[in-house]
Amino acid sequence: MKRPIVTVDGNEAASYVAHKLSEVIAIYPITPSSTMGENADDWSAEGRTNIWGTIPEVVEMQSEAGAAAACHGAIQAGALTTTFTASQGLLLMLPTMYKVAGELSCGVIHVSARTVATHALSIFGDHSDVMGARQTGFVLLNSASVQEAHDLAAVAHAATLTCRLPFLHFFDGFRTSSEVAKIELLTDEDLRAMLDEEALAAHRARAMDPERPVLRGTAQNPDVFFQAREASNPFFLAVPGKVQEAMDRFGALVGRRYHLFDYVGAPDADRVIVMMGSAIGAAEETVRTLLAAGEKVGLLKVRLYRPFDAAAFLKALPATAGRVAVLDRTKEPGAVGDPLYQDVLTVLAQAAMAGTLPGESLPRVIAGRYGLSSKEFTPAMAKAVFDQLAAPEPRASFTIGIEDDVTHLSLDYDRNWHPDGEREVRALFFGLGSDGTVGANKNSVKIIGENTPMFAQGYFVYDSKKSGQTTVSHVRFGPDRIEGSYLIERAGFIACHDFGLLEKVDVLAQAEQGATFLLNSPYSKDEVWERLPVEVQRQIIDRNLKLYIVDGYGVAEAAGLGRRVNTVLQTCFFALAGVLPVEQAVDEIKTAIKKTYGRRGETVLQRNYAAVDASLAALEQVEVPGEVRGEVHRHTPVPADAPEFVRTVTAEIIAGRGDLLPVSAFPPDGTFPTGTTQYEKRSIALEIPIWDADICIDCARCALVCPHAAIRIKYYDPAVLDQAPAGFPS
Repeated sequence: MKRPIVTVDGNEAASYVAHKLSEVIAIYPITPSSTMGENADDWSAEGRTNIWGTIPEVVEMQSEAGAAAACHGAIQAGALTTTFTASQGLLLMLPTMYKVAGELSCGVIHVSARTVATHALSIFGDHSDVMGARQTGFVLLNSASVQEAHDLAAVAHAATLTCRLPFLHFFDGFRTSSEVAKIELLTDEDLRAMLDEEALAAHRARAMDPERPVLRGTAQNPDVFFQAREASNPFFLAVPGKVQEAMDRFGALVGRRYHLFDYVGAPDADRVIVMMGSAIGAAEETVRTLLAAGEKVGLLKVRLYRPFDAAAFLKALPATAGRVAVLDRTKEPGAVGDPLYQDVLTVLAQAAMAGTLPGESLPRVIAGRYGLSSKEFTPAMAKAVFDQLAAPEPRASFTIGIEDDVTHLSLDYDRNWHPDGEREVRALFFGLGSDGTVGANKNSVKIIGENTPMFAQGYFVYDSKKSGQTTVSHVRFGPDRIEGSYLIERAGFIACHDFGLLEKVDVLAQAEQGATFLLNSPYSKDEVWERLPVEVQRQIIDRNLKLYIVDGYGVAEAAGLGRRVNTVLQTCFFALAGVLPVEQAVDEIKTAIKKTYGRRGETVLQRNYAAVDASLAALEQVEVPGEVRGEVHRHTPVPADAPEFVRTVTAEIIAGRGDLLPVSAFPPDGTFPTGTTQYEKRSIALEIPIWDADICIDCARCALVCPHAAIRIKYYDPAVLDQAPAGFPS
């Protein structure tokens, strides 16, 4: 069967399946899961049906606890039910989740796993929320990529019926939920074939019905509660086998094979990493490179985390693995070890006592922690873990990806190490929040993915301050499936959509030798060189970059788009990248514009079309001089007389070097000094408002409506105006 090829993000990949296989969807938004609920709401509003031809009922509640309770009620009525959440939202559902699992009910929660607020709020991804739910009785199933989020969502909805237990299907917030990638879409026929009709009928039959009254939700005393709790053991013991049955059914239908634990690497590996989540892509690239160099290493991917099937784990682990590193993306303060490490160690210890180890002796197991709050995990870090396993006395526990100069747990790693055999094109786009850069790049990934045989991937780094802050779009495309789920470190194409960023951000730090640099410049090709900071000039010369400019703001202004330069720069990217013939690229860009902005009316469409047509004529190549000229320099982030904390911490964060700050730079309780915002002026306005006393009618609307308080007013007594200094505006 030929299935549609689409380019979607992880949230859409999962929510598509959830909407197709549900009848009731109760939602409450929380970043980064909100898009899943919004998708379901939009699709039902448009009249899209599930696989049974009915429109799922989507209801937005007033809290996450309300959404969980609504799901609980719908499940008890025999409906196929789902919801979406993350972080504190998931924790607010925990009391109801205990009930749903304790009553052996069917249902699915899709979680874009996110950091739980501790010393500070973080909207970014790790596994701390999911680990807080692991004792509820929900089955925990993990996906590591956009395609897996789509596929294993189907497995979760199918297996919940056969297991008669609720499922929590999770994938990494932002890294998977917001990554845009090319996937194969499951059809309604696929999804129908995944469901066991008898199990579905049994779920319906368990619905509470006044014609067949039963009592649920009782209170029990100490004489019976323990026994009743143990009565559900057979259902949990059966879960691994039933989940594998669902995975096998999926594999027979679609061809993509999944197991409770999937191993890649040397069959006789002596060193193995165990992990789950999106960082698997980076680790797998590392394994392939090290295997080619003759090293015996492997990676064990965890799919079904709860219940943790000891037999399946031991079967997947090579008998030759003498050293094992277990990587957790969460931190449990005070625990002997983080959750996945404790599970693996327990399984191996029990097998050793029972004499059922796959090898001759108990492997040496070490514990690593990585990736909290979306901190990067790269192939270089994975290699450092394998190197640590090879050390004469490897550390019992460690962190990777940070510099810990307080408790000295962190591993050093070679930032310049990269996996072999990369055939992909890598591009970086620097923009400002709300300028349309991210939206345009999402469309570009879809254009490449759906109009060429190439694979494409897009990931978008937002600052939590959002509008007006720097955004960085990471776009990859090439002939091979793209597994790498980490930020681009070497780019052959870099675009800067705002000239002012050059004075504040090192946009060319990741530029490869001979890369193409596209700059949105208000200056012509004859005058732009002297306007560039000398640090940027030196990088262009030393790395032999090809420099192109376009007056994006000028083109956008002429087309009536204000400062939204995304359409202009997107057109220029396709003209320079050569991924599609220019004429075809222009047609596809206009098609994408219609999909994106069609609801805003014909005027908006025509303005964007005009910007596309004018962009190519405005694109110019700059002849790069062989010498640095001019007196413009990149700004220091803060003044030299700023307080010490601002100079050593805030300034590094502003400059985009926060990843390099050591542990000792931060207060352990999260208490920061006040008054630091004054050092973070972004200076992004193309124009600034100036009050004109000659035409002022004292209505005060300018100060009332300005969201940035650029003009402020204060009442004064006219009698004191005679004593005001010269030039006092009033």
